[in-house]
Amino acid sequence: MVILQMDTPGGLDSSMREIIRAILASPVPVASFVAPSGARAASAGTYILYASHIAVMAPGTNLGAATPIALGVKPFGDKEPEKKPSEPGGKQPEAPRNALEAKAVNDAVAYIRGLAELRNRNADWAERAVREAASLSSTAAVREHAIDFTAVDVNDLLAKAQGRMVRVGQTEVRLDTAGLAVQEFEPDWRTRLLSVITDPNIAIILMMVGIYGLIFEFLAPGTMLPGTIGGICLLLGLYALALLPVSFAGLGLVLLGVGLTVAEAHSPSFGAFGIGGGMAVILGATILFDTDIPGLEVSRPLLGAIAVAILAFSLVVARLAFTSRLHRVATGAEGMIGISGKVESWTGLTGYVIAHGERWKAVSAEPLVAGDPVSVTGRNGLALEVARRPNDT
Repeated sequence: MVILQMDTPGGLDSSMREIIRAILASPVPVASFVAPSGARAASAGTYILYASHIAVMAPGTNLGAATPIALGVKPFGDKEPEKKPSEPGGKQPEAPRNALEAKAVNDAVAYIRGLAELRNRNADWAERAVREAASLSSTAAVREHAIDFTAVDVNDLLAKAQGRMVRVGQTEVRLDTAGLAVQEFEPDWRTRLLSVITDPNIAIILMMVGIYGLIFEFLAPGTMLPGTIGGICLLLGLYALALLPVSFAGLGLVLLGVGLTVAEAHSPSFGAFGIGGGMAVILGATILFDTDIPGLEVSRPLLGAIAVAILAFSLVVARLAFTSRLHRVATGAEGMIGISGKVESWTGLTGYVIAHGERWKAVSAEPLVAGDPVSVTGRNGLALEVARRPNDT
């Protein structure tokens, strides 16, 4: 027997159907086990549970909420569905938003009813799980005949499955599972990596690291490391967003916030751009994902950490901008004023001086001689205005 231990909020329809096809074509019985306690088989997990030869749940677990949801960017004008009159003793169902959604729901209903009929499970409740996003606890699932039994662990599952009749292909098979040796197969590194980066919290972190890495690279070209790490993180974050349901409004606010933060770095506004950008990023991240889907929520501590980081960045930029106003100008024409030099050659009121390691044409209000120390008092085009140092005679 192959045992699939599940704890999932759902997944892609194409991946789910590929898993189910493998289960239906399996030459050995397949048991789906929702475990440990606190786990769930929501959305796609419900279909997989219904397709398995043996469906088992640990105490304290749940299944259901199998309504198909279109992944991708959610438009601004997405309207709430109209409510139908509530059914007696049932949850008030929602009307599909459009023909495409109705088509997906009806296809999912037919699919899960077919699996229920194949495994002799409750097809009516399965339809409610799709149309109404109904859910069941482990004990209620046994009562509704949505699963076969509950088990506390794998050994308990094997003991309770002993002697059961299941249909494998076209053959009825009696299970002899008591005391079977258990060999565990863990997900490979690629599967673990993909499951990590498609977490909404990790996706947000990758996006922030990527964006700010590129910002630092543009501010200090040639450092290489921030740009390299930022590019990799940004691409991974974009990959995660491609698989997650996001809204235009949330995405737009995040991009606006990043733009304002960049503006703060290039044109310091003493915190106005930076704080406004931080607020835009936080609001955008809050509504970026469709939180109606279980497991697709950005944690509040993460939002707080992002807000603190952006605020700290804005305060640092504002402080640097404020203190820079107290320093003398170090570049440009104004940067030449006040520096010392020495007369190289002089005739009348004009001549040449060496200042800042360069040879400049200069004018003075008084005659000078070669070797006189001077100070630059002004600049007119490519000519310096100089005067003999006050402490020199």
